[in-house]
Amino acid sequence: MTTIHNDDQTILGRAEINDIDAILAIPSTDPAEVVHVVQNNADSIFTWDYSLARPALRKLYEKAKTGQWNATTDLPWDTQVDIEKTVIEDQELLGTGIDASVYVGTPVQKWGDKEWLQFGIESRNWSLSQFLHGEQGALICTAKIVETVPWYDAKLYASTQVVDEARHVEVFARYLDEKLGGSFQVNAHLRMLLDDIINDSRWDMTYLGMQVMVEGLALAAFGFLHQTTREPLLKQLLRYVMSDEARHVAFGVLSLKEVYEGMTDLEMKDRQEFAFEAAVRMRDRFMSQEVWERMGVNVRDIVPLVLADPTRAVFQSMLFSKIVPNCKKLGLLDRNDKWLRHRFEEMGVIQFEDWADTGEEYAAFGLDNDAMPGLATS
Repeated sequence: MTTIHNDDQTILGRAEINDIDAILAIPSTDPAEVVHVVQNNADSIFTWDYSLARPALRKLYEKAKTGQWNATTDLPWDTQVDIEKTVIEDQELLGTGIDASVYVGTPVQKWGDKEWLQFGIESRNWSLSQFLHGEQGALICTAKIVETVPWYDAKLYASTQVVDEARHVEVFARYLDEKLGGSFQVNAHLRMLLDDIINDSRWDMTYLGMQVMVEGLALAAFGFLHQTTREPLLKQLLRYVMSDEARHVAFGVLSLKEVYEGMTDLEMKDRQEFAFEAAVRMRDRFMSQEVWERMGVNVRDIVPLVLADPTRAVFQSMLFSKIVPNCKKLGLLDRNDKWLRHRFEEMGVIQFEDWADTGEEYAAFGLDNDAMPGLATS
């Protein structure tokens, strides 16, 4: 049982991180919904200072200009994708991703090869769908950064990321449509997190929520899938996307380090709480509620078992292998009596604090580097 803290009720809307009723109380996204409106409260800021004040950001901008790729012509879209074969190969290599012994007494206990294969196909579709929706969130948030960040060099770099994110939305949408035959709706917890990031008026919160938290988790997830899948089109697609994502996370780390060094403890506590909330929302979305529903399993019965599944716990913790070291570099872990450190300890992810942060690591992910890092490096 995770420790209960009095302030978790205010931050998360629930007093206990594993409160199943509260987790499931977030309404699922209507599959028929096409337009979703979020109030954006930010001011658009002009700057008349065009001097080169931040060389690290200008270096990143130059890297972005030379790292562009064309989603239409640089990827082999004529590749035939046999999703059943792909999932069977992945399951032979890694298993199903869950420990079946945990699900005794549920319909999962009686699943045979047919059901496990379908679960794998639906899970792949669901994962890529959430990548797609997250990339659109990044597209909107980066356009917001162009408007709201007061620094000239940051505006220039953010403009290149808008192009990157448009390309990412394009490739995931096309892959889902042409190779998998459709997509899942956005997960309710991911939707809530994206809404919160866009709704906040403070430009550094857009950086923290999107560049450091959402993009950091995405970089780790892309790395894991890139290492394990044998499907050549998806593998190359992810390689191209990761070359961009590493720059995006570095953009957040390089920008916020300067800002956070001058913040008061009270200001930093607000950012620590936001990072914690984002981490929990992202953990909640990886319970894959929509997949279980499509497989005909009662979500209320299965989610407590998902939370207790050691196989899934190990995989989910690895997804924080970029977030935790980046939060440490930004000074978020140990301010205010190590507030965020304690929360990450309780979530079981603090072991990544000394792994490589992304502030300078982005060059290793470039398309001109054959020795790209794996899921994470220590």
